[in-house]
Amino acid sequence: MKRWLAVLSLAVLMTGCATPPKNLDNICEIFREKDDWYGDAQKASERWGSPIPTMMAIMHQESRFRAKAKPPRKYFLWIIPAGRISDAYGYPQAKDATWDWYKKKGGRWGADRDDFGDAIDFIGWYNNQSARMCQINPADTYHLYLAYHEGHGGFNRRTFKNKEWLKRVAHKVSARSQNYTRQLAACREELERGGWFFGWF
Repeated sequence: MKRWLAVLSLAVLMTGCATPPKNLDNICEIFREKDDWYGDAQKASERWGSPIPTMMAIMHQESRFRAKAKPPRKYFLWIIPAGRISDAYGYPQAKDATWDWYKKKGGRWGADRDDFGDAIDFIGWYNNQSARMCQINPADTYHLYLAYHEGHGGFNRRTFKNKEWLKRVAHKVSARSQNYTRQLAACREELERGGWFFGWF
């Protein structure tokens, strides 16, 4: 009985870790709730030179911080399921081929798209590639998101030029990054000293 309860408790704990944060609009609340995420985001930012608010705003747009997020299904004759519109998956909504490229070039062979630490590192890595291959400022969230969505080749060909809907989304991501930046400035010191953790005792 005790063993069964221990297994059940572990399952509940693991399930809780995979649920999205309650307040997606406040980066301080996100990091307070998910107390290991800030460290992962900080490592990715230091490794790839991508600001934490930019990476988090992109992840918000792609998956709303849902670990096992998938694109919508396709339907035949509007009623018969016919697979997904793409093979994108996880926190970063990275496609299979792009994720394989990241694992090879980033040296992250065991990385998983439904692991936050791996996913935030991927977004930082991809933004780093965009900065180099597309000549985008690392703090330019608007253009970084366009490159993230269209791919580097597509961005350089300006495939987004006539996609007004996509440019509106990119502006939303940029605005969220700016909000996250202001919020993080107010709680970064607390997060770095782990004040929310010690408050539990």
